[in-house]
Amino acid sequence: MGLEFLDVFEQWANSYDESVGGQNREYKAVFAGYEQILEAVTERSMGHVMEFGVGTGNLTKKLLDKGLNVTGIEPSVPMRGIAEAKLGSKEIILDGDFLHFPDIINVNTIVSTYAFHHLTDKEKNEAIAKYGKLLSKGGRIVFADTMFESVEDYTNAIVKAREEGFHNLAKDLETEYYTTIPILRTILERSGFTVGFKRCNDFVWLMEGEKQ
Repeated sequence: MGLEFLDVFEQWANSYDESVGGQNREYKAVFAGYEQILEAVTERSMGHVMEFGVGTGNLTKKLLDKGLNVTGIEPSVPMRGIAEAKLGSKEIILDGDFLHFPDIINVNTIVSTYAFHHLTDKEKNEAIAKYGKLLSKGGRIVFADTMFESVEDYTNAIVKAREEGFHNLAKDLETEYYTTIPILRTILERSGFTVGFKRCNDFVWLMEGEKQ
C-alpha cells in the first residue's frame, strides 16, 4: 500500500522542494513544469477535495488558495510536519494512505500528485474501487503521476536513465510500481469512471476520471 516506501519519503522530506524546483539534475525531467502540473490539478478540482500523498503541501496550498475545502492524507511524519508548517495548520492533514484513511463524507474531488505509483496495480485497483464508492455521480479523480503508454516505453525509460548516469532515477523506476495508461484506464472504467489522459512532461501524465 505504499508504506514500504516510507523511508524513501523521509529521505526526500528535506530536499523535496529543491528537487521539484529543478535543482536536482537527475530528476529535472520528472519535475519539468511542476508548477503548471499542480495548477492543472487545482483547476480541475471542485468542492470538498481529498488529497492523497500531501508531501510537503505544495498542491494543498494551491487548493486552499483557490478557496476549496481540503482534507489531506499523508503517512510520512516528516513530510506532514513540513506541510503543516508551510500551511500554518495541523487540522487539515490527517495520518493515512491511499487505502487506509479516516472516514470522510461529501467528497467531490480526489487528487494526488507524484504518489500513486507507490501502489501495486492490484492496490491501485482496490484504491480506485474505494473512491468509486466514496464519490457521487459527477465526482472526480484527478491524479498527476509518472506512468507510461506501454511496457516498452517503461523499459526504455529505465535504459535511458542508466545511459545518462541517473542511477537513482533508474533504481526508482525499477523498484517502484510504475504502470501503463491502458492498465489505469481499465481500472477506472471498471469502477464506473470515464477517464482521459494528458501528457505533462516526459514522465508525468494528468489522469482525470469522472464518476458516471
